[in-house]
Amino acid sequence: MRIISYFCIVKQIKSSFKIVFAAFLSLFWINTNAQYSPFIEEALSAMDSIEISLLTCGPGDEVYSYYGHTAIRYHDLRKGSDLAINYGVFSFEQEYFIPRFVFGITDYEMGIFPMDLILKEYQYDNRWIIQQDLSLTNQEKLLISRDIYENYQPQNRIYRYNYFYDNCTTRARDILLKHLNAEVENGIVPENGNSYRSMIHQWTENHPWARFGNDLLLGIKADFPTSISAKEFLPDSLRNLFDKLVIKENGTSRRLVKNKFFLLPPQKLNKETTLTESFWGKITPRIAMGLVLLLTVIITLIEIKTKRIYWLVDLLLLLTTGVAGIVLLLMVFSQHPTVSVNLQILILNPLSLFFLYPVVKAARRHVLHVYWKILLAFDIIFLIGGLFQCYAEGMYFIALAILIRCMVYILRNPTLSSYGIGFFVRG
Repeated sequence: MRIISYFCIVKQIKSSFKIVFAAFLSLFWINTNAQYSPFIEEALSAMDSIEISLLTCGPGDEVYSYYGHTAIRYHDLRKGSDLAINYGVFSFEQEYFIPRFVFGITDYEMGIFPMDLILKEYQYDNRWIIQQDLSLTNQEKLLISRDIYENYQPQNRIYRYNYFYDNCTTRARDILLKHLNAEVENGIVPENGNSYRSMIHQWTENHPWARFGNDLLLGIKADFPTSISAKEFLPDSLRNLFDKLVIKENGTSRRLVKNKFFLLPPQKLNKETTLTESFWGKITPRIAMGLVLLLTVIITLIEIKTKRIYWLVDLLLLLTTGVAGIVLLLMVFSQHPTVSVNLQILILNPLSLFFLYPVVKAARRHVLHVYWKILLAFDIIFLIGGLFQCYAEGMYFIALAILIRCMVYILRNPTLSSYGIGFFVRG
């Protein structure tokens, strides 16, 4: 979910910084359940100067940053060390990164960086950061410190990333709440929440093509209602949750967040937009797919008037939807649990590539190929499936375009024209 743009610089300082941090946290390897250990008092006393905070970062301009980011700030006021614990480190230079990400087999890494480096990067990217200082006892700080140290061990710091269930935000949540008896302040929250699709829509409103790509890959499971806790994969949702949490212990209670403020405030962007950028920026998926439908209607009307078949439009339509269907077919094998059942494969159908040659060959001879009837059945099922799955923007236009082409061939079948519903003259 987050990539450090200063990756090369960080890599150079990482080894030396790691040694310092490990030496500091190695003080806290002790079993805190050993009540009579002579080191417990000293370890707990060392926590007096430690401030632990949740950092919520605003969205950026890159696709992977549209949803924001979460990190943990670990600040030792006495020693002056100020660290950012980041569970979202990755690099596009990793071998086969894009295919691995699509198939849900991407590995992310926990990183620890100087706080001033993080601030410089986010300030450069014009992204805000909200800091929530946590009200923790020394024992809670000690347990969190120990877990951070354990997480940063070479054998533990790399994990299998999952956008909805195990990402940089859920990792930060788990390590902070693991040892706390925290409850929502206003009591029980209803279990049913929004769907995963609707939750990510909140962050792609200004990025229609990114939303289109997400909706194209997400299947029907992304439209099921989720629990309230499922929202916490999004950084801002976790921030809102922390504001409501209260820690209850020994008959007392305290708010988890004792202080909240903008570490980096939102900045107004004065970005100049050229005429070309303004024009193309207004071409949304709905407009693009609408143009495909409009061209299909126009060509079909010309065919009716001229009593000819322009099979090239069918070749392009079947070719493009078939290639897109290959992508959706491959997603069946992805480890992402919300992409395996996707009704959009009925329209973006890989079978169209298999039937492409015989369909075009039959069209040139003005003969009905059986695949048009199969595609018509798929199209109808797709339209009914819209009651259960939210399709990508403009997909209904593509479905209507295919429906029109199916009817063009079915209604011109000579066996049907004898019943008065054929409108083409063969030859």
